[in-house]
Amino acid sequence: MKIAVIGGGINGLCSAWQLAEAGHQVTLLERDGLMQQTSIASSKLLHGGLRYLENFEFRLVQESLHERQWWLKNVPGLTRRLPILYPIYSHTRSRWKIKIGMLLYDVLAGKKGIGRHRWLSTKQVKRCSPNLRQTDLKGAYLFFDGQMDDRKLGLWVAEQCKNLAVTIMENCEVTGLDQKGTVTTSKGPISFDRVVNAAGPWAVELLEKSNQELKQTLDLVRGSHLLLPHISKYGHMLEVPKEKRITFVLPFKHQTLLGTTEVRQKIDTPIECSDNERQYLLKLYNYYFEPNLNQQSILREFAGLRPLLAGSDSAGKASREYQIVRRGKLINVFGGKWTTARALGRAVLTKI
Repeated sequence: MKIAVIGGGINGLCSAWQLAEAGHQVTLLERDGLMQQTSIASSKLLHGGLRYLENFEFRLVQESLHERQWWLKNVPGLTRRLPILYPIYSHTRSRWKIKIGMLLYDVLAGKKGIGRHRWLSTKQVKRCSPNLRQTDLKGAYLFFDGQMDDRKLGLWVAEQCKNLAVTIMENCEVTGLDQKGTVTTSKGPISFDRVVNAAGPWAVELLEKSNQELKQTLDLVRGSHLLLPHISKYGHMLEVPKEKRITFVLPFKHQTLLGTTEVRQKIDTPIECSDNERQYLLKLYNYYFEPNLNQQSILREFAGLRPLLAGSDSAGKASREYQIVRRGKLINVFGGKWTTARALGRAVLTKI
C-alpha cells in the first residue's frame, strides 16, 4: 500500500518504520524538521512508569518495560541502564507501599528486567548521593530504568526508515486530510491508500481544520525541565511535598536534569518554561538537596507539549496510554509515550 504518515516525532517515525518493514510504500511528512518538538523535550528516560502502577495501568507498564529492554539491547550507543534512588522520608509514601510497587515492577518486567530493586540504608544512600538531604531520611529503594539521548535516538529511527526506502519530506506542512486518503499540502493534494495522522499535540487541530469527525479529545500538558550542575551518577525519583506528584533529578551529559512539570495549556500558547515552573522546580530541588541553587545556577531549560488522553481531572493522573482510531482510510494516533513508540507503530500496522 501507499501510505502517508503525518508527523516527524517519535510516534510518526516508529509508525513509518513498522509500516515500511511490513513492505508498504511510506511517505512521512513533517512541517518542520524531524524530532523538533515534543519528542526532544522528554525526561530522557526509557522507563516502565513505576508511578503508573498507582493508577492500575498494568498493561501499559508491562509493555513499557518490555520495550525498554528492546531499546537498551538494540541501541546501546544511545541508551544506557540508569540506577535510580527512591528516598523514603516521613512525608513520602510509606516504605511498604513503595515496596509493593517495586515488586510489581520487577514481576511485570519478567525476563526482560534489567536489575531487581533493593533497599539501601541511610549510610548507603549518602555514599550514592552525598548532596541528598539526610534529615528525616529513612533509607531509599534502588531500582533501574533506562536513559537515552532522545533526539539522537529519534534520528536513529529515521535512519532505519531511510534504509527501508521511506520518503521523508521535511518542511512540508499538511493543511488538510480526509477519510478518502487525500492529504493536502502547500504543493497540492496527494492521494494515498492510507493516511496516518501522528501529529502529536497537533493531531486534533489538524482534524478540526480538515472538518473531520472528532470524538477523541486531548489534554495538552506542558512539561518543563531545568539543567543544573552535576551532583550524582545516580538518578532520583522524588515526591513533591504536599502534592504526591513525582519528579526526577537525573544525571545527563555531565549535568543534572530536573523535571518535569505538568501544566495544561492551549495549542496556540508558546511552549516554554514559565517563571512559575522555574521557581517550582528550584524549590523542589532545594527541598531535597544541598547546597541550595538559584536561577543563576540554571545552565539551560526546555519545555515540551505532551498530548495525553483526556478524561482525568488531574494532569498528573492522565493516562500515558495511546489510542488509535480508524475512519475510512484515515488512521488517527492519540496519546502515547516515548518508550512505547515502537509498540504504537505495530498497533498502527494492525489498523492498516
